[in-house]
Amino acid sequence: MASNKSLEYKDFSNEDLKNELANKENEYKQLRFDHAVTGLENPLSLRALRRDIARLNTEIRSREMAEMSDEELAGRSKIRFRRKKGK
Repeated sequence: MASNKSLEYKDFSNEDLKNELANKENEYKQLRFDHAVTGLENPLSLRALRRDIARLNTEIRSREMAEMSDEELAGRSKIRFRRKKGK
């Protein structure tokens, strides 16, 4: 299920995504601190912010994977296979 936020992140440039991620992480740290000290009016905002951070990380990683060469992707598949084999 794609959310509207993930769709609007696709329009961002790579630099904008990284800046947005840094801003969201700082905001999350501040909210966590505020919640520990005084409590938040809506503590579910922490969950929403964590999910936004995850969406940003996912978009950044998918762009990195799209830019990888075939050799790099083949090497990645071998690494993933070895990890599964060890379990």
